[in-house]
Amino acid sequence: MDDVFISYCVVTGSFLGFQLLFLAISPQIFTKYSRTYRQLSFGKQCEWDSRCVSTTHALIVGSACLYILAYDDAVNADPIWGDPFWVKMNVAITCGYLVHDLLLLARFWKVMGDPYMVSHHLAVFYSYGYVLNRGVLPYFANFRLISELSTPFVNQRWFFDVIGKPRSSWPVLLNGFAMALVFFIVRIAVIPSYYSQVVATFGTEGYIRLGTGPQVAWIVSCVVLDILNVFWMYKIACGFYKVVKAKPGGKPRRNHAD
Repeated sequence: MDDVFISYCVVTGSFLGFQLLFLAISPQIFTKYSRTYRQLSFGKQCEWDSRCVSTTHALIVGSACLYILAYDDAVNADPIWGDPFWVKMNVAITCGYLVHDLLLLARFWKVMGDPYMVSHHLAVFYSYGYVLNRGVLPYFANFRLISELSTPFVNQRWFFDVIGKPRSSWPVLLNGFAMALVFFIVRIAVIPSYYSQVVATFGTEGYIRLGTGPQVAWIVSCVVLDILNVFWMYKIACGFYKVVKAKPGGKPRRNHAD
């Protein structure tokens, strides 16, 4: 069976699975077991369910990325044209999630709208379309997806706010530190290494075979994503610094987490 067909089957299955988690599984579980969830407005319940979906996606995709990076010799040996099958499956899961999330943002824009997140999703779609359709750049696509490992900590900060945990409490501070550290490691610290590998491919036979379309998609999307990552890292660092400097017992803010 053609890999492209399989990839889009996985995209569809991923979208439906995340929709099921958002529409049925998460609401049923938390309505039954969480008093805080039951007291939230409809919009906040939607955001709660959305962040559960986001965390689930991040754990699945992030774990798969680490496995591929460690054990997929074909991809590591040829970062542009190596056997992309498992990377394509992982990318397909992410694309299904992105379709789900974009539809959700459009439906609940007043509550959850975030233009930076929309820019992020569109940039990812732009580049990953080439991965799904042509199977190119598997190593670099997988490397970018490792950044999802920071997402669970970002979502947990929001959950702490909603349940009323003071931002000066130890669980919140520890999560904030872990969030800043992991975000820095998987999204910022890797930038020099990543682009050094990108530059090393320039002029090679594999790079030339890509053609202009994939080359532009690759470089432009990476630059956009890293500008957003630096911006988010700045906001995370500023927020963590303010919390550490704040007096003990301060009340958490209830606004939408960045």
